[in-house]
Amino acid sequence: MARLAGVDIPRDKRVVIALTYIYGIGRTRSHEILAATEINEDIRVKDLSDDQLVALRDYIEGTYKVEGDLRREVAADIRRKVEIGSYEGLRHRRGLPVRGQ
Repeated sequence: MARLAGVDIPRDKRVVIALTYIYGIGRTRSHEILAATEINEDIRVKDLSDDQLVALRDYIEGTYKVEGDLRREVAADIRRKVEIGSYEGLRHRRGLPVRGQ
């Protein structure tokens, strides 16, 4: 398995799909990353060269907040809302839907 942003991504999937295994990267961002690094979307992870993996790793880590950093930021935002006593913080504290579901 290839390792990007601290996540083992599956070798047998297309790169565009495999990147979505990283927290913070969805389909749209995956397409953007591959366009910026000039990697074909249809290639499988196992067929990527070492240079392409390094290019992906450098681009993702240099451009986006993903995995642990993003999770910490989201948790800090929720904690801040709870501490200031906002309505959203109250909903979080009670374990209720925050956005009106």
